[in-house]
Amino acid sequence: MHRHTQRGFTVIEVIIAVTIAGLLLAAALPSAGTWIRNTRIRTAAESISNGLQQARAEAVRRNQPVGFYLVSDAAGATELTDTCALSATSSGWVVSPASPAAKCTTDRDTFIALRPQGDTSAGLSVDAKDSASTAATAVVFNGYGQISNVSPISCVKVSNPTDAGTRRLNVAIFPGGQVRMCDPGVTDTNDPRYCVTQSGITCN
Repeated sequence: MHRHTQRGFTVIEVIIAVTIAGLLLAAALPSAGTWIRNTRIRTAAESISNGLQQARAEAVRRNQPVGFYLVSDAAGATELTDTCALSATSSGWVVSPASPAAKCTTDRDTFIALRPQGDTSAGLSVDAKDSASTAATAVVFNGYGQISNVSPISCVKVSNPTDAGTRRLNVAIFPGGQVRMCDPGVTDTNDPRYCVTQSGITCN
């Protein structure tokens, strides 16, 4: 009969393993935080882009003006209330045939789509401008899918100002109604993420 002895970990081995794991975790945490913030930026930019495209598609389908409106409400709110106001610095939006200002509850049944800012907007900076670099809050599309309102949003910039390591994403809206998301950090003109200038609209 042979006895097999089972050898466990010594205290020193456990301490070394825990120390190495801690060092690896500490090295990974900053990049993980930046990745999370970049994901929030992309989520907000894609949401705005999708809302604009939905407004344009509905305008063509209904053959009548349909607007995309940036609206604000309580930070982190998951529902829009009647306190909502048009805002050039909010990631929340409403697609509607008419302005939703102060009507986010009473006239909600007339809205085509909406998205409150929610928790994912924490720490984000949204900056919507018209072609003259003036704050803008709305884009109205006509039945041909073209922009029909005065001083419409031409560029929405989404970023995280507290983390210089994060990317910035822009959403450009051209007079013909085209909506395009781009990365102003890309300098290669052949890269599909490059922010192009079209119809006199620059979004970078």
